[in-house]
Amino acid sequence: MLASEIMVNHQEKAHALLKADADKILKLIKVQMDNLTLPECPLYEEVLDTQMFGLSREIDFAVRLGLVDEKDGKAILDKLERELSILHEASQRK
Repeated sequence: MLASEIMVNHQEKAHALLKADADKILKLIKVQMDNLTLPECPLYEEVLDTQMFGLSREIDFAVRLGLVDEKDGKAILDKLERELSILHEASQRK
């Protein structure tokens, strides 16, 4: 394998891992909203803030390593925030 192929492989893996972590956060929040508490719950807010902060740090680390483009990292966070907003709005209508 060439060095460029290895780099591309690492970049693809980093992007897939970050997306998987974002999906886990989304699933966690969906389960929370469907089964446990309302979004106004302080514990819910704390968990969400902690998870989002952790993901943002992962993305920052991957960007600094050159494995993920900053624009792509921001897109992952933006997409997750939009999806969470949709879930939040849906739970408010219940």
